[in-house]
Amino acid sequence: MDPATEPAVSAPPHPAPEDHLKTGALGATGITAMVVAAAAPLTVMAGIAPLAISVGGIGAPAGYLAAGVVLALFAVGFTTMTRLTGGAGAFYSYITLGLGRSAGAGAGLLAVVSYNALQIGVYGLLGTQFQAAGVRLLGLDLPWWLYAVAAVAVVWALGRRGIDVGARLLGVLLAAETAILAVLVVGVVARGGHDGLHLTTFSSSALSQPGMLGILGFCFAAFAGFESTALYRREARDPDRSVPRATYAAVVFLGVFYALVVWAVVQGVGDAGAVAAAGADPVGLFFTVIETYVGTWASHVMDVLVLTSVLASQIAFHNAVNRYAFTLAEDGLLPPALARAHPRFGSPARAGAAQSLLALLVVAVFALAGLDPYTQLVLLVNTPGAIGVLVLQAVTSVAVVVWLHRHGSVRPVVLRVAVVATVLLTAALVVLVENVALLTAAPTGTNVVLVAVVPVVFAVGALTARALRSRRPDLHARIGGNS
Repeated sequence: MDPATEPAVSAPPHPAPEDHLKTGALGATGITAMVVAAAAPLTVMAGIAPLAISVGGIGAPAGYLAAGVVLALFAVGFTTMTRLTGGAGAFYSYITLGLGRSAGAGAGLLAVVSYNALQIGVYGLLGTQFQAAGVRLLGLDLPWWLYAVAAVAVVWALGRRGIDVGARLLGVLLAAETAILAVLVVGVVARGGHDGLHLTTFSSSALSQPGMLGILGFCFAAFAGFESTALYRREARDPDRSVPRATYAAVVFLGVFYALVVWAVVQGVGDAGAVAAAGADPVGLFFTVIETYVGTWASHVMDVLVLTSVLASQIAFHNAVNRYAFTLAEDGLLPPALARAHPRFGSPARAGAAQSLLALLVVAVFALAGLDPYTQLVLLVNTPGAIGVLVLQAVTSVAVVVWLHRHGSVRPVVLRVAVVATVLLTAALVVLVENVALLTAAPTGTNVVLVAVVPVVFAVGALTARALRSRRPDLHARIGGNS
């Protein structure tokens, strides 16, 4: 139902002052650091980009650039909604405004589940990386889950201390991982690559390889979390300026930087050997290239920074999950206890505690069952999250088009861009679902279940809203609130 035609019901009062998040804590730079750190550039490059090269060929850098262009177009309508509506719930708020409270509730629940899946699944990657580093650097062969549990505790403690503390730490960690990737690029360029520098990777023959469509899932997943800039609106300084700036800065930086780094790696091993090298040693490809063109010391530094990169990503996603949960709890879709901010730090402390306990539970289940932390915890848990976020982006884009058309208060070019973004995001979603086996390496039955999680969660949220409409109109009136 069009939200404008839903019955008007007076919403309950806003939370008490002590339940408010800390205001004025972040500027555009801090918000950008939060969302770029969530994307974990070094982890994505060293851990996932080799797989993109092995599947898509030497055109893989263009895949990242294409994803960045599509998401930049999406950001035009997204930031316009942010400025005009003041919604602090990002996908949840904007889908409610454009498509109604039932769709908004479905989106809100899907956002909480998707971000949790992305965050919790990566504890498997973190555990395996720290376990390998412990053996290599200290000679300690401790179980992966011990590192994961320790990381959950660290992430919880930093999230509880407030967004400004986390942003400062993430800024430092992000600068370090960006710097080592920049060193790799400079090293390859300075020495002319394997066969001389060229742009064959962007040629029509490279882009027409059959594997290029298959890697779009990897490319879009590499930007996961960039849209969470709007979640920090209530904690931002001058949000009408800082949130749009952070959104554009994040997507442009990631798109260009990813493409540049992957291009440099292809140049480093040569067009002829790139696919074979990536397929033969995907874990070691980036380390081999930086050691060859810069030195052994750089490889050792990258080894350490991969660990801090994945930890930074966990901290950033933890903060995003908590703010979604906080907003939905304020609006009556989650238990109201989660909408309590810490009296001293102004953080969504109870939501953070609940999220950390859920992470501990999932890690414990996988550890006790003896399941593999990477092929099962990371890939299987992350996949519904990656699909869910892309669904939310596509549906949000539809909602933006509907809302802008209904209000007619923006330039026509903004509406046209939003329509183009909707078409492209929908196409990307179809390609991702069709090639989901590349993300999971699982049998068809497992993939069907993983994909089905997304519409089921959305439907549960939508049906909850419909039930509230008849049984608790006061709570129904809160859905999508832009407090």
